[in-house]
Amino acid sequence: MALLAISVIALGCAKGSPPITDNWIGRWTGPEGTYLEIAGTRGVYQVTIKDLDAARSFAASARTGGIAFTRDGVQQIIRATNGDETGMKWLAGKKDCLTVKPGEGYCRD
Repeated sequence: MALLAISVIALGCAKGSPPITDNWIGRWTGPEGTYLEIAGTRGVYQVTIKDLDAARSFAASARTGGIAFTRDGVQQIIRATNGDETGMKWLAGKKDCLTVKPGEGYCRD
């Protein structure tokens, strides 16, 4: 019985810490009512992006340097930046942001 308990504990520890991208879960605000919302845990996510037309959701996963997803046949990587790095004047000066591609960014502050 003790051996079984030790095995269960060891397996639980083998999973390791959640990826840093788990800290990105939640809603990030862009200009003019746009947003990026990340749901999920432990590197497996659902990304919802609301642009000026509609909200669309995508399956996503943690990758080196960010969160990867495919939109319209193109792989995108969401990465941590600041407002200036988004390339969007509305987000300039902000510190806690995510950028999908130049000109597409979202911030929390």
